[in-house]
Amino acid sequence: MYKYIFFIIFCYFSVANLSADNSKANTEFVPQWAKSAIWYQIFPERFRNGDQSNNPTLNDILGADPVEAAKHWQLHPWGSDWYERLDYEVKNGEAELWKHLLRRRYGGDLQGVIDKLDYLQDLGINAIYLNPVFDSPSLHKYDAASYHHIDPNFGPDPDGDRKLMATENPLDPKTWVWTKADELALELIEKAHQRNIKIIFDGVFNHMGINSFAFKDLQKNQEKSAYKDWFIIDSFDDPEKGTKLSYKGWFGVESLPEWKEDENGLVSGPRDYVFAITERWMNPKNKGIKFGIDGWRLDVAFNVHHNFWKIWRKHVKQINPEAYLTAEIVDTPENVQPYFQGDEFDGEMNYNFAFTLSEFMFNPKESSITPSELDTKLHQLRNLYPEGVAYVVQNLFGSHDSNRIGSHIVNANNGIGNFRDWGHYFGSSQAANNSNYDVRKPNKKELHLQKLFTIFQMTYVGAPMIYYGDEVGLWGGNDPDCRKPMLWSDINYDDEIYLANGQKREQSLADKVEINNSLFNHYKKLINIRNNHQALQLGDFKTIITDDTNSIYGFSRSYKGETINVVFNNSNEAKNIIIPVDKNTTYKDLLNETKIKSVAKNLALSLPAKWGAIITKVN
Repeated sequence: MYKYIFFIIFCYFSVANLSADNSKANTEFVPQWAKSAIWYQIFPERFRNGDQSNNPTLNDILGADPVEAAKHWQLHPWGSDWYERLDYEVKNGEAELWKHLLRRRYGGDLQGVIDKLDYLQDLGINAIYLNPVFDSPSLHKYDAASYHHIDPNFGPDPDGDRKLMATENPLDPKTWVWTKADELALELIEKAHQRNIKIIFDGVFNHMGINSFAFKDLQKNQEKSAYKDWFIIDSFDDPEKGTKLSYKGWFGVESLPEWKEDENGLVSGPRDYVFAITERWMNPKNKGIKFGIDGWRLDVAFNVHHNFWKIWRKHVKQINPEAYLTAEIVDTPENVQPYFQGDEFDGEMNYNFAFTLSEFMFNPKESSITPSELDTKLHQLRNLYPEGVAYVVQNLFGSHDSNRIGSHIVNANNGIGNFRDWGHYFGSSQAANNSNYDVRKPNKKELHLQKLFTIFQMTYVGAPMIYYGDEVGLWGGNDPDCRKPMLWSDINYDDEIYLANGQKREQSLADKVEINNSLFNHYKKLINIRNNHQALQLGDFKTIITDDTNSIYGFSRSYKGETINVVFNNSNEAKNIIIPVDKNTTYKDLLNETKIKSVAKNLALSLPAKWGAIITKVN
């Protein structure tokens, strides 16, 4: 979610290797396609403006934070300097940078996603996770006005859509209309499927926004509202008692009124509504497409009772037994485990993977871990889950809730703390909250470390997930700076000169904003390697090297007669490495495009500092 604080504590479990033998698939509850997924996370408002006619107006964003309406407002130029306050922002006279950043809209929409499906297909992506696309006044859309309609400004006819929406009874799904934006979402789903790309929506089933049909009715009708039992109400407007409407907001945020729960999870009103919108988007009847979305990502899933997820999963799987359900749950292992027993979720956004890899590859010396410690932590994480789950968790680094990987590396030795210490790190990695946070563009050495991480991400157990723009070198601190507009070759971008405090750098220190083709080609190459080798998607896992002295780590992945050895030199100097293989056999390094012949039963490699190799037999 867009701002919250919680922390992670790891505890330790027994070590065991995993197997993805499909002969055991009948003992698994996860959808098998998700094991071969390469996810791409899209923040729609910042991905691509495909339709200039639907750009939001000031009236469209009323009700979103900040509460104060802007006196001056316009669509923000896509290629502008991120921290520069444009004339219209200066005229508003507010000193707080965050207010300006939250009010900005760049015009990203669903047509923009459709227009770039070929880009994603060419990159090798086969699964998309869309941050919320439902009707909402905010840039992030986690304050939904409804879940049965796509945001009108993401479609081709905002005014017409809103008129249509006003004719229905939100409590009666039979009256729900299909707006132009809704139909464009179906077109996106269909065109993604035509390219063999799965797509999941973000479900925020803990709260709604103050602009929601339910909460607006509650404000108007108070105790007489049909939605009075949807929310956690402390008091209603009552002049005689001297009380005002008071309710519980999510984590105290008044713009996000929280839904009420009982021992079964969501109470009947919001529960029935969620069940109805689930079927609407997964099984859009009579709309001319074969299938709807392929699953859901569930926001702050730990804030909703287990019993709701259990009954909801049954509903989802009745609609599509192969639907994928992934959750945002970052918690202690003993609290995570209950969600993955086959009756709630299939996978999760695997932040723990990111924390562990950061400690191995990026952390300063005093908080880094050795190859042996890395191996132990990874085994512990894999064995949190029942069989199959570790293969479908989304192995990420950055997201809309963390600083981008490039900026993380820039600031790793900058005193911002350990990524794993989420409660502290969330704030310390925000440039607006930390004057020591360095907002500059990553240099070549730092991007080399990002490439090292990508080698690991694309070869390890679990489904890799890329946050939009990481593949082209987009950088930025934590929310909101991780939500910059995507880099495209047909857009001219201003140099970044301004800092978060409003000061300007010297022109000689300005950062040129442009696509990093070297990084893009590296991602594309690694994705292609994973897509072309089932051993990297479905293979078992075996550790082959943990050399703490030389900071060397290696593992093998085997599946149906193919074995791929992956080795990492995490030290700051070149190393010669020996790995055990078949004798007198020729091997190829898929990453570095070389051939090597084994001597006896050993294969000798020479790896540059902070680099890897992906080794398989020559056929």
